[in-house]
Amino acid sequence: MSQHILTISDDTFDETIGGSEKVVLVDFWAEWCGPCKMIAPVLEELAVEHGDKLAIAKLNVDDNPNTAMRFNVMSIPTLLVFKPGDTTAEAKRLVGAKGKGQLLQDLAEFV
Repeated sequence: MSQHILTISDDTFDETIGGSEKVVLVDFWAEWCGPCKMIAPVLEELAVEHGDKLAIAKLNVDDNPNTAMRFNVMSIPTLLVFKPGDTTAEAKRLVGAKGKGQLLQDLAEFV
């Protein structure tokens, strides 16, 4: 996994998101998900280019079903944006793989 992207779990979700001073984009993904693999390099680029304002974390839904259920993640990839310190409600939800341009447009208010 990338040094720019955090790996989180059911056990570390609240601590990681709640303790962040930046907006956090959480990528809900699975190993078998083709679109998840397609979006991974784009998320890596965003982590490098916008790491000063945006933290990116990945949560494997197969290994961590409780957090996925908690936020009603029904399909992957699902990207949830959380404001600093807020683990209760997502600020934005993006479903499906998108290109870098579309993602930047969708995340403009956070980066």
